[in-house]
Amino acid sequence: MVHLVYCDDKEKVLEKIVEGSKTMIIRAAAGRKIPHSRVFEGEKLYFMKKGTGKITAMATVESVQNYIKLTEEEINSTLENNQPQLNLSKKQQERWHKKCMCLVAFTGTREIEPLAFDHQGNMDDWLIIEKIEDVVVGTSIPYNYEKSRF
Repeated sequence: MVHLVYCDDKEKVLEKIVEGSKTMIIRAAAGRKIPHSRVFEGEKLYFMKKGTGKITAMATVESVQNYIKLTEEEINSTLENNQPQLNLSKKQQERWHKKCMCLVAFTGTREIEPLAFDHQGNMDDWLIIEKIEDVVVGTSIPYNYEKSRF
């Protein structure tokens, strides 16, 4: 599988990824949500800046940490221990301060020739797809949420 990750434009997440100061992505919620337990070592991540409609970078998953039912102390220590790779602002630390976390470390980040993203309704900020062409203008297929179910 490959993963399309939306990057927060206001926090300059994609810029941090491309320059190498961010080598881990986090998704967290009160309960399990995508990509928790659905992203694996060796898979490809594609990144796009939210609001641009362009997929402009890619990397390979190096490792994944999945957590559920974390205590306050565990949330704090997990965020703190991974901060060198996460490179989160205070605002982001508050946003991702949740009981269920998925931390995805990646390597081999590189910019790619921009691909035009074919946005469809009700898409999340992390898509799990067979191949990147499935969401690119001209080759896209209707998005199937089957791969995003637990």
